[in-house]
Amino acid sequence: MPRNRYTAIRDEKPKSNDEAKRPEYKVCKFTTDAIITEGSDVGTVHKVCANPTCPVHHAKKPINSSSAHDAQFKAEQEKRRREEAIANATGLRVLAAIGAAVPVRLMKRDLLFVAERLADLLDENRLIIVAKQHGIGKVRDNDAIGKLFAAFLLRRADESTLGRAVVEAVILLAASRGNAAQVLRDAATAYKVDTDAIAAKVKQEFAAAKEKAKAATKPAPKVLLKAQPKTGKKVAAA
Repeated sequence: MPRNRYTAIRDEKPKSNDEAKRPEYKVCKFTTDAIITEGSDVGTVHKVCANPTCPVHHAKKPINSSSAHDAQFKAEQEKRRREEAIANATGLRVLAAIGAAVPVRLMKRDLLFVAERLADLLDENRLIIVAKQHGIGKVRDNDAIGKLFAAFLLRRADESTLGRAVVEAVILLAASRGNAAQVLRDAATAYKVDTDAIAAKVKQEFAAAKEKAKAATKPAPKVLLKAQPKTGKKVAAA
């Protein structure tokens, strides 16, 4: 039995009251003879207590308050890490199950779900942009554009409109978090939109509007009227 598994009982009597209180000077009901097998006293017999439950020789040591606090802190950390790990694993499993349940072709309920979640992520200015694309706008100043657009999606939008709203919302959301011009170019490429033709048309419309406004500011031309020549004839009333 290794040294840390037993307490050796001293044969000599304690020299002081303090020594008498120490476990190695006390005898318990578990005290027994043991033969030393290693060291300088090999072959000699000594009394030992090898019972780990002995209240005399294996009494529980008082727990230091700081050590107890550290142990509690570590236990709480471990519990929190375990709860987070369980929550993360559960979330990933749930997400995988949702992904497996999505049909090959998104149905109206799927598009509505995605459109509503994306609309919630947009700030008010970008939500107004999406809403205007579908003819939705505030009637009164206290109208909430979020509620108006949500009601439109739920009650009036068909699958085609919902799909369009999803793509528009994704583009605006991505643009809010990166290079807006690049995001728009990438989307245009994906959907084969001719941005150059659109840009040229917009320039023409702006130029036409400018010419129209310039023409509207010109003064109206003066009209000259010639006086009628006098005939000298008299006319009698009938």
